[in-house]
Amino acid sequence: MTAKVTMYCVPGHLGCTRAEDYLKSKGVTDIEMAWVDADPYLRTEMWARTERKTLPQIFIGETHVGGFVDLVELDQEGGLDALLKAD
Repeated sequence: MTAKVTMYCVPGHLGCTRAEDYLKSKGVTDIEMAWVDADPYLRTEMWARTERKTLPQIFIGETHVGGFVDLVELDQEGGLDALLKAD
């Protein structure tokens, strides 16, 4: 079972697209996309949860991973697979 993945994003944003593709390459088939452009509440929620305004902002379970670069760094450090397998 794969942990729940939530990504705050906007359509067509390069970092968001790259993060989604990267997660899919790791076998993640279900990503909850929180479209902050369509719902101002989601942008406010993102700021409150992350204290960041850049996109994307990725959560695996309740763990805030950060953006695309943070996601790749976590994988290179060997932490992404374990996080994705957590319940």
